[in-house]
Amino acid sequence: MQHSMNKYLYDIKEAIESIEEYLGNRRDFSDYQRDKLLRRGIERELEIIGEATNRVLKMNPEIKISEARRIVDLRNWIIHGYDKVDDFIIWGIISRDVPKLKKQVEELLADG
Repeated sequence: MQHSMNKYLYDIKEAIESIEEYLGNRRDFSDYQRDKLLRRGIERELEIIGEATNRVLKMNPEIKISEARRIVDLRNWIIHGYDKVDDFIIWGIISRDVPKLKKQVEELLADG
């Protein structure tokens, strides 16, 4: 795997770890919804994940990241449709999809 590919995968992993750090033990949707700073921080990390995924896809469109195109689309939605970001959808993504993505990225980095 190319050096820059590993860098982008590491960026994804680091952004996921930041989301986990921001949330800590606060795994309550209403807490998330009330905390603007937490929401904005997580949205920023999702933007980073989407941009890094986009760069990975340009290097290897066949990379084993499920929903890679959807991740890039999420980034675009957050950036360009900032006024339409739905907290419930973001919460579902960080609860369901982010842990799966983390595992896939860790496997890709291990295969290095």
